[in-house]
Amino acid sequence: MLRGLMNLFSVCWSPFGNEVENHETNGVLGGGGGSSGGSREGKDGFLWFRDIGKYGSGEFSMAVIQANQVLEDQSQIESGQFGTFVGIYDGHGGPEAARYVYEHLFKNFRAIAAESGGVVTAETIQRAFQQTEEGFTALVSELWSTRPNMATVGTCSLVGVIYQRTLFIANLGDSRVVLGKKVGNTGEIAAIQLSTEHNANIEAIRHELKDLHPNDPQIVVLKHGVWRVKGIIQVSRSIGDVYMKHARYNREPINAKFRLPEPMNMPILSATPTIASYDIHPNDSFLIFASDGLWEHLSNEKAVAIVHGHPRGSAKRLIKAALREAARKREMRYSDLWKIDKKVRRHFHDDITVIVLFFNHDLLSRGAVQDPPVSIRSALEHR
Repeated sequence: MLRGLMNLFSVCWSPFGNEVENHETNGVLGGGGGSSGGSREGKDGFLWFRDIGKYGSGEFSMAVIQANQVLEDQSQIESGQFGTFVGIYDGHGGPEAARYVYEHLFKNFRAIAAESGGVVTAETIQRAFQQTEEGFTALVSELWSTRPNMATVGTCSLVGVIYQRTLFIANLGDSRVVLGKKVGNTGEIAAIQLSTEHNANIEAIRHELKDLHPNDPQIVVLKHGVWRVKGIIQVSRSIGDVYMKHARYNREPINAKFRLPEPMNMPILSATPTIASYDIHPNDSFLIFASDGLWEHLSNEKAVAIVHGHPRGSAKRLIKAALREAARKREMRYSDLWKIDKKVRRHFHDDITVIVLFFNHDLLSRGAVQDPPVSIRSALEHR
């Protein structure tokens, strides 16, 4: 599945020591077939990982573990003339929406950026999200007569774009990005959450939903200790889930559990991401992008401490730390959790995707451009 070896920067900076060479592999995470650039790719049960690789502004670590019968997470790193684009797509109801977003969101972003001469703004990213949502909705319409369940499939979408020395964060749903920032010259590192989450378990999101739907006393419902939008779904924003956005899809033949008892007069879920920009500072060390399956078990501070203490293979370390915590909560041995098959595993933990980006401030300050580009995707071939 590896699509070729690509020569990258001749810069030897590395937070991992001097083992990294000056080329990288462009392809699918966990595709096998050896390694390059000092990287290590591999598989450990339902865990796929790349311990180290290079992107336009430094180095990265990447990993994904499957819990569902069919993996519902997708992720990617794209680095080229436009800067660097990172995407984490945490699907629900099936894998189709996450796969669609992987196939289209970055392409839409790149085309829109090209229209403005490669300049990236919050509007560029917003338009890419809007086009992707419209495209998926059109696909649902096309397949309605043969695959109506596509109307009930959706995905959280977390995107980070590094353009020059600016980081843009766009988010729909409850994936999260956390910054590891050096605290002066103390040797300590702080954890700073950069993304805004959209989950009904967050009080501010419940207030937002109630403000948007003042005449609907059932807009959020507490079921089995969990707040859900209309008693059905936890996230309030996503790509897909068109049954909660367009009344014409909230009817038979979709499953009765998704059908609302009253007419839908306006969209209940939104596909508009929260977008923020952040000026990258010399004390900024790394970014952790992860689906909510990681944050269910690890605090921001714990995750940052793990990466700071062990940069090489840090994405894999984060997933294993989350699984240890999941096993502890269920009063079982960590080794026994590894023996549980997919689908059954979902009762213990979610699919988890992690991408850690380390900043090379020399590359950032020089405005180095990735040529040839890097395009890495995780999880495409894993079922």
